[in-house]
Amino acid sequence: MLSYNRELNVAAAQIFHPRNGIGNTLAKLNAGRPVTIAYFGGSITAAAGWRPKTLAWFRQRYPRSEITEVNAAIGGTGSFLGVFRCRQDVLKHDPDLIFIEFAVNDGDEAPEAIWRQMEGIIRQARAANPMVDICYVYTLHTKFVPEISGGMNPSAASADEMLAEHYGIPSINVALRIVQLHSENKLIYSRTTASDGTFLPTPPGVVLFSNDECHPTDEAHEIYANLIVDSISSIEHLPAPGAYAQTSPFVDDNWENAMQAPIERSMLSAGWEMMGADDPIGRGFASRLPAVWQALTPGESIEFTFKGTAASLYDIMGPDGAQAIVTLDDQPPFNTARFDIYCTYHRLSTVAIGSGLQDEIHRVKIEISAIQPDRTPASSQETVDYDPKKYDGTVLRVGSILVVGKPI
Repeated sequence: MLSYNRELNVAAAQIFHPRNGIGNTLAKLNAGRPVTIAYFGGSITAAAGWRPKTLAWFRQRYPRSEITEVNAAIGGTGSFLGVFRCRQDVLKHDPDLIFIEFAVNDGDEAPEAIWRQMEGIIRQARAANPMVDICYVYTLHTKFVPEISGGMNPSAASADEMLAEHYGIPSINVALRIVQLHSENKLIYSRTTASDGTFLPTPPGVVLFSNDECHPTDEAHEIYANLIVDSISSIEHLPAPGAYAQTSPFVDDNWENAMQAPIERSMLSAGWEMMGADDPIGRGFASRLPAVWQALTPGESIEFTFKGTAASLYDIMGPDGAQAIVTLDDQPPFNTARFDIYCTYHRLSTVAIGSGLQDEIHRVKIEISAIQPDRTPASSQETVDYDPKKYDGTVLRVGSILVVGKPI
């Protein structure tokens, strides 16, 4: 058992750690049996890049198998939301193989938080199916280049590597390959500009990694996919390991019992309405939030009780998002804006309520404030055709309760 008093072991960056491999999946593929592959991550996985490219390779390499994809990626999210949505978005599809890509979005998380959240994902998956294979994929944000150039993994990937060692999970470090290509003058991280501010063309034979320091170009996604394919091909000969042994927890307070719970009408004040199937905002997130409740007016609230150690709300942020007032037990209330600099569009997010709580009964109230969030950041993002009416509103849209424990 790991003590939180122990420091993070910063791991040396390595292209591929086979560890226990993905032998159960490969055995089914070689036998021509149906296989389900889940891709669990953020926007780098959600994009039409390494995910569909590797899926196409699996289907071409194993034509006798019917291969089903589960796209469980949501942009801007990491293992915090992942551990709550794992059962609904991943495990209910009974995957044979789960690729997990959260190292970039977990980049600012403390190692202790990553261990709790990520181990919760691992233990949920192995409890649901002891035969399920898991593989980490470490992608790149250029802010991590100094560590990787020095031969070491960033903090989030290092935290994942400690779990990978504990559970025998293979890991593929595509970020390291990008840094290697840059050192070989075969790749540039971002576009360069001339003295007049215009972009210079990428030199012939050189790959442009990204236009925003994080999200790969199609050529860079191809590098990611090729490295993943090469790594998997190198272990095709390994025998299937069978059911994975039940392993003692890495940390005692891991979030294996994290769950989503539906919002009941009895939890809501009178002014809430369920968003209809024809609502374009709710319809856009129906695969993640089958039911979304919406309130528009200050003073409307949601109240619930749970027993456990952490809770949040799964919600939709957007240009018209409200400022919410959160009260937990008898603690002083605090404000949380359902709007930020990225809210030129609507996206999934979470309302943080409390974490690291005593495992006992807690009461929660979340109320719409009459004071709107500061909308100034929006104008800096939308300088063309900026419409202030778009950024006006006190709307709260909630889809489910996220609890480490259980609602009451």
